[in-house]
This record gives sequence, structure tokens and C-alpha cells, in this order.
Amino acid sequence: MLWIWLGMIFCLLCVVAFGLIMHYERRTLWSGFTFLFMLGCLGGYALMVFFRFGNLKNNPNLAWAVLLIGLIVCAIFLAIPFVVLVTYFIQGIRVIRKEGFHFSNLLSLFFAVAFLLCVFVWPMKGVVHGNNIILVIFILIEVTAFYLLFVMSIYVVSGVLNLIHVRKNHNFDYIIVLGAAVFGDRVPPLLAGRIEKGLELMRKNPNAKVIMSGGQGPGENLPEGEAMAKYALEHGAPEERIIIENESTDTMENLRNSRAMMPEAAPKIAVVTTSYHVFRALILARQQKIKCVGYGAKTKWYFTLNALIREFVGYLSLKRKLHGIILAILLVITFIIEFWR
Repeated sequence: MLWIWLGMIFCLLCVVAFGLIMHYERRTLWSGFTFLFMLGCLGGYALMVFFRFGNLKNNPNLAWAVLLIGLIVCAIFLAIPFVVLVTYFIQGIRVIRKEGFHFSNLLSLFFAVAFLLCVFVWPMKGVVHGNNIILVIFILIEVTAFYLLFVMSIYVVSGVLNLIHVRKNHNFDYIIVLGAAVFGDRVPPLLAGRIEKGLELMRKNPNAKVIMSGGQGPGENLPEGEAMAKYALEHGAPEERIIIENESTDTMENLRNSRAMMPEAAPKIAVVTTSYHVFRALILARQQKIKCVGYGAKTKWYFTLNALIREFVGYLSLKRKLHGIILAILLVITFIIEFWR
């Protein structure tokens, strides 16, 4: 009976930890990690309760309900990495069928196939035990692949959690819409989606001003911020609520330059970009101590998957030292285990 109570307390602590992170600072991988850890603990606890009390004849329906809940939760917890892989595999094929054989279109399929090979090749590890050099290479590839898949799963879950907003109105002071490439002076659909999402938020927050942020790049007849403002005005936005930031060249500068245009010490800020880009933008904002929440504009699903891989690579570049250290520790532990026995 003691283990049941201890398990309940541990599960409650996991729920509290997840709630605190989501309330105080969700713009980190800890949000996704604590969510998945909470799922695993709740599923494991439900199974433990079933196996301890499942044979009670007084309430068999409740016992089976607990078992079902435990199995479902554990299945979700364990399946997330494989769901990510299968989704990339299926959508990767769809991208090629719709868009043709281009390198950027092969990204999703290549990612899925590479990781699936690592998953299915792992059981063959015993074949290479006679050759230490091959075994070392095998361990390097496999541990790195599994670690990256694990981190990407947490990254995806964290990104989704940062797109969920329980409160309908945050009373924002500013809404930063991040720019993207324009064709000449024409706003493409991807950027139009961001602007429209920003205007939607503006209508829900009557005191908010919208900062259209983006400089001028190659092939653009005017800065992105100006093209975005023009698009917004043509779609009914009041001119007095539009601010133009037209000097930035990347997301980091989008955020920094936009924040510099706000005289308030602690304004309430929303950052709007395409859904797959929201989480990395929030991480960059956190690095600059800009307190904000993120909102995502929708785009084509198969395009999102390709772009999400690039976003994840960008995140790894930002956190390369941290993940390099963790991966090195895991490799050392794996080598010790393999060569010790």
C-alpha cells in the first residue's frame, strides 16, 4: 500500500512541475520533457494500481478502466518518437508526389528513412562485436541517432505546447509579426498568413499595436516590414496601430529591433510567425530576456514538416554546447557498458 501512496505523490509532483514550467517559463525543452515524463508516470501509476487492485471483484469495471487508461497513456508516451518518424515518412512521399524530386523536398523522407534504419539496425549490434573499430562506429551512429530522435520529439512537443493558449485575451501592448521574403513588393501566402494572424490578434486586443518587422533582402523591391504594413492597410488595419521595423536581417534582429521600439519597461508582447517557427523564435526571445508568448500562422502540413527539420537544426546550433556535452556523456557511458562486459 505504501508504494501506491508514494506513486500518487510522485505523480502529483510531476503534474505540479509541469504546471509550474508552463506557467512561469514554457519557452524551453523542459516544457515538453516534463509533459512526456508526466505522461509516463501517470501511465505507469495506472498500471501499478491495476496490478495491485485489479483482481477486486467488487468493481471490475473500474479496474479495467484503470488498465485501459494506463495502457493508452503509456502507448502515447512510447509512441511519440515513432509517430514523428512515420509521419515524416508518409508526408515525405506526399511532398515528392506533389512537388517533385528536389533536394529540399527530399528532406522529410531522408530524415525518416535514416532514423528508421537506425532503429531496425540496432538489434544487429551483436554482429559487429568481433571488430572493435566497427563497434565504436556503430555505437557513435546509433547513440547519436537515438539521442537526436529523443530531443526532436521533445522539441516537437514543446513547440506544440507553446502554441496552446488557455486565455483568450492577454491584453497585449504589442504584437510583433516576423517578416519573411517578399517577391518584389508582393507578399507571398506564407507571409500573408502571418500578417492575417497578427491582425486577428490586434482585433482581439484593442490597445495593441502591431510591429511589422523585416528588412530588405536580395530580390526585394522594398523592406519586408513596409510590404507587410502595406498589405495590412489594404486589408483594413488602422494606420495608427501599425509600426514598421525595416532594418532587421534575421529573427534575432526582428525581436531585438522591435523591442527597442517599445518605450514601456515591461510591455505585454505577442510574437506571430508561422507555426513551425514559433518555438525557436520564443527561444531566441528568451535569450534576449524578452518576455512574450507565441502565436502561429498555419501553412501546408507537408511544408511544415520540412521546415520543422530546419528549425530543429537551427535550435541544435543555438544549443550545440549543451547537447554536445550530454551526447558525449551518453557515448562514454555506452562505451563503458559495452566494453566492460
